[in-house]
Amino acid sequence: MRIIDHHIAGHTGGGAGRTGDVFDPNTGKVQARVNLGTRADLDRAVAAAQAAQPGWAATNPQRRARVMFRFKELVEANMQSLAELLASEHGKVVADAKGDIQRGLEVVEFACGIPHVLKGEYTQGAGPGIDVYSMRQPLGIGAGITPFNFPAMIPLWMGAVATACGNAFILKPSERDPSLPVRLSELFLEAGMPEGIFQVVHGDKEMVDAILDHPAIAAVSFVGSSDIAHYVYRRGVDAGKRVQAMGGAKNHGIVMPDADLDQVVADLTGAAFGSAGERCMALPVVVPVGDGTADALREKLIPAIDKLRVGVSTDAEAHYGPVVTAQHRARIEQWIQTGVDEGAELVVDGRGFTLQGHEEGFFIGPTLFDRVTPQMSAYKEEIFGPVLQIVRAPDFETALRLPSDHQYGNGVAIFTRNGHAAREFAARVNVGMVGINVPIPVPVAYHTFGGWKRSAFGDTNQHGMEGVKFWTKVKTVTQRWPDGGASGDSAFIIPTMG
Repeated sequence: MRIIDHHIAGHTGGGAGRTGDVFDPNTGKVQARVNLGTRADLDRAVAAAQAAQPGWAATNPQRRARVMFRFKELVEANMQSLAELLASEHGKVVADAKGDIQRGLEVVEFACGIPHVLKGEYTQGAGPGIDVYSMRQPLGIGAGITPFNFPAMIPLWMGAVATACGNAFILKPSERDPSLPVRLSELFLEAGMPEGIFQVVHGDKEMVDAILDHPAIAAVSFVGSSDIAHYVYRRGVDAGKRVQAMGGAKNHGIVMPDADLDQVVADLTGAAFGSAGERCMALPVVVPVGDGTADALREKLIPAIDKLRVGVSTDAEAHYGPVVTAQHRARIEQWIQTGVDEGAELVVDGRGFTLQGHEEGFFIGPTLFDRVTPQMSAYKEEIFGPVLQIVRAPDFETALRLPSDHQYGNGVAIFTRNGHAAREFAARVNVGMVGINVPIPVPVAYHTFGGWKRSAFGDTNQHGMEGVKFWTKVKTVTQRWPDGGASGDSAFIIPTMG
């Protein structure tokens, strides 16, 4: 049985400690085991990071950027094998796996410009003979705790920016699909990053708590469910760390009566069911405005859903593959039953789906509900599966209130031809990321990613300049150089009082 080990500088292999099963979601069989680390493993990674980080921070930003350029080339050269490795443990189809990696690479591309974004501010003559300037300096050692659903993109969101800024970075990926993050750390070494700067430690809650409590780790970035995000945020902040913790989502798509329904249906089938719905920016709730819009949308959705192909990860024709574990499939099916019990109309039932030759795989068919109401728990909570819910709204104001009042505030979309309605919606909706005729409004890498309400804890977002701010601290210098005259000729004047 293949053993997936940590990637710690100077670490030569795991001992006889705890391990976790890594499944092939297409077959339901255990394909590998991952070593679940201890506080001692983390201590080794931290020691290596402490030894390496000062030299890396002293390396000029241009040379750090060259490592990012080289890493990008290596990932692109190995894209097919990396995507296949990712898909084999996650279950998403290879095309989606390539997209996962590519979105991470876009943040690497942003990090290639780190010499420019690290430039500070400068004021000449803030007072008599006084200049003031600021510099951004690395925090030291940062850590990332990442979920199973994007094992390439999210580690690179964190690690690329953190290391480009001069920090050492320790990644604790999901134990469900841990191989790809290890491979990324190997490629960083091949690209010229010093040992100890990007390391991977595997584990479960024991490792998470060790990271949150370790006094040498200055900052922690997290993505996962909201309850755990809140826990990570509180425990990390109590330990004196800088923390950003991204939580769950229940993203809505508002469909106005003037929307192009054919385009909406095409967008919805990808946004709701792509990657088996295992995306925090999936679109699991559609809100048609008016019963006429709802009836027409439903009529077009049903045949589109019937055409979706569920297949193994290597099926190039499949729209999506299996979910990550049998337990997650059971959880999704329980939420479907909850929706039925609460009175929603089950239009398409994805439960009981099997794939010939892969009967033990973790597959679930696409599911469609209609007449879901805001009072239902199946609406209030994140299902994280291929389940689309129709919540009918009589008017624009009701449609606006639904995502605004929801406990999650990650993303939202509006489909319309009316510029005024779109502008009004974008300005007033109480959600962090808005798409206008864009079903999954994930910002490009040089902007910033982050939700509101229970979708995010902390006040700094992922990647873009917000990421640079999170992984650095600002030092401001006020300087005066005497002109060589007799001492006491002029008194120091505080710039703001000059």
